[in-house]
Amino acid sequence: MQYIRLLQDVLANGARKDDRTGTGTVSVFGRQMRFDLNEGFPLLTTKRVPFKLIVSELLWFIKGDSNIRYLLRHNNNIWNEWAFKKWVESEEYAGPDMTDFGLRSQTDEPFRLQYEEQMELFKRRVLEDDAFAEKYGELGNVYGKQWREWRTTRGGAIDQLQDVIRTVKTNPDSRRLIVSAWNPEDVPGMALPPCHTLFQFYVSEGKLSCQLYQRSGDIFLGIPFNIASYALLTHLIAHECGLGVGEFVHTLGDAHIYLNHMEQIREQLSREPRELPVLQLNREVKSIFDFDVKDISIENYNPHSAIKAPVAV
Repeated sequence: MQYIRLLQDVLANGARKDDRTGTGTVSVFGRQMRFDLNEGFPLLTTKRVPFKLIVSELLWFIKGDSNIRYLLRHNNNIWNEWAFKKWVESEEYAGPDMTDFGLRSQTDEPFRLQYEEQMELFKRRVLEDDAFAEKYGELGNVYGKQWREWRTTRGGAIDQLQDVIRTVKTNPDSRRLIVSAWNPEDVPGMALPPCHTLFQFYVSEGKLSCQLYQRSGDIFLGIPFNIASYALLTHLIAHECGLGVGEFVHTLGDAHIYLNHMEQIREQLSREPRELPVLQLNREVKSIFDFDVKDISIENYNPHSAIKAPVAV
């Protein structure tokens, strides 16, 4: 219901704003949702959200990876557009003009078929060609790279995630249980500067809670993934540290609905939320760095049907 209230809030109080993608949004600034992780796993039920994609993306972050090859090997296409854009704008690209493919593919049927053909070619080359994958599958120092290998001015690197887990175990009352993905020096070289910029953990009465600050959130497509991803991260770290789970607190800067998602939002608001699913972890795996996709699942997930919408790139 917290998510539904956010949708209603933005529709009632949002301001029309232009944006980087040229799509346009309705936006509010400064909102917060709280989820008690003991009441069920906060995976949206008013539409089906593909949990396996959330799992593989989070494990990709945890590994410190920034190349889409790992995602493609797990049939995860959610980062393709940003890497694809890098290829089609390069001098090496020799296919049909893909200018503004994010918008044109929604309305121009012949173009959409060309786009899909070029995207399939791109994905195949990333999977099969090491040199191509290294050059065009790489997204820059995005989330996982900053979590696991923050480069310092002295030429070293900081594994923020490992440091936080170690501190949770040894000094759980610390007020410095923070991981930042926003590195101003690296932002210009990132395919997409981090939207979920900083998260902090808090231990109380044997339970681990997490608060995320997200500078920008696509409420229809992105936010449901972010809620589930950071709830899962909290569960995984609590598991490794021998703690229960508390709350996931989601704080948003610019919370927006894209104008081409309005029909989908109205469809979602017409649906009644259902009971939340239950998260299952392979208890034999002790470290979050050893989890595989097969070790994480949900039970009793009975959502309404999926609702498709275009990604603004």
